[in-house]
Amino acid sequence: MDDTVPENIANNVRKLRETRGLTQQQMSKRSGVPRPTWANLESGGANPTVAVLVKVANALQVRVEELLSPPKASARHYEASSLRTRKRGKVIVRMLLPDNVPGLDLERMDIPVGASMSGVPHTPGTREYLTCERGEVELAAAGETWRLKAGDVVVFRGDQKHSYRNPGRSHAVAYSVIAFAPVGDQLL
Repeated sequence: MDDTVPENIANNVRKLRETRGLTQQQMSKRSGVPRPTWANLESGGANPTVAVLVKVANALQVRVEELLSPPKASARHYEASSLRTRKRGKVIVRMLLPDNVPGLDLERMDIPVGASMSGVPHTPGTREYLTCERGEVELAAAGETWRLKAGDVVVFRGDQKHSYRNPGRSHAVAYSVIAFAPVGDQLL
């Protein structure tokens, strides 16, 4: 075993437990791992079996890989210019998640007055959530049209043709959350 793995396990297990506001005793009960074993995990003195790692990961609601990998930074700042941006006609779409989150995209759309953009149909079973932050946004999907004002939300199937338009008199900003269907759950 790599010399850093016990240290990674110790740091990750301790940080994950503390983030959840739980004691070692509480985690011991949740996981079925004896309290002394849990303490050894957090001290870096343990050489746990795969079965113990699986119990700990399940109790912390993470993947085993997250226990073994180097600890992640508590926070990271991303400048707006570092986020992926694309232009669709006059509409500017910026990705708001700098890291790949499986099954999820979050986008910010800047839509000038009168501008429009066609959405791309996604895999079957995908859901989209469109929120208007500022101005007005018109969403056309499934043969229907919705006119959203600031704070309004429309949830729709993202696996069909859809489009966005700013019918208002001022610049519009909208957010789109795309929840992709899990592979294997796709509708035929």
